[in-house]
Amino acid sequence: MKLFSMHTTALLTACLLAAAGCQQQAPAPAPEAKTAPAESKDHDHGEGGHTHGGHGAGPHEGTLADWGGGKYHVEFTVDHDKKEATIYVLGSDEKTPAPVKTADGKLLLSIAEPAFQVELAASPLEGEAEGMASRFVGTHDNLGIVREFAGTISGDVEGTPYAGEFKEEPHGEHEHK
Repeated sequence: MKLFSMHTTALLTACLLAAAGCQQQAPAPAPEAKTAPAESKDHDHGEGGHTHGGHGAGPHEGTLADWGGGKYHVEFTVDHDKKEATIYVLGSDEKTPAPVKTADGKLLLSIAEPAFQVELAASPLEGEAEGMASRFVGTHDNLGIVREFAGTISGDVEGTPYAGEFKEEPHGEHEHK
């Protein structure tokens, strides 16, 4: 009985150590950012549109995300051939460009799968004031993958951190068969 008890104890200890060693440390949380409340993402927006709880496709046919509970919206678009993402900052109406001044002239695009990040540099639209932009552009080889992306768009606008999650849904030429 004593031998069984020692083997059982050794086995349990080995299992616990193995389980502890296999646990991955969770990534550090992003800085506190203003995000919209969780929304249902089941709303269909018709032909060619992307799905995001309660939002239609953006004015550039991209996927929309809330920033600051609807103060701003950000629209994710991707050109797979150029391996380029463009983010448009829009007003509360989800249509009108809303030029913002970011801390470093950049936004950060974090894609969940495959996991990668892209710094997006300000690319002001014609007529936008010096130091302000409603369009941000960046490239990464993984953006050449034809798939539906999901992730977070974040940035610091005049000292206030913002983050919004988005998820592309199958549409048009990019639908998986």
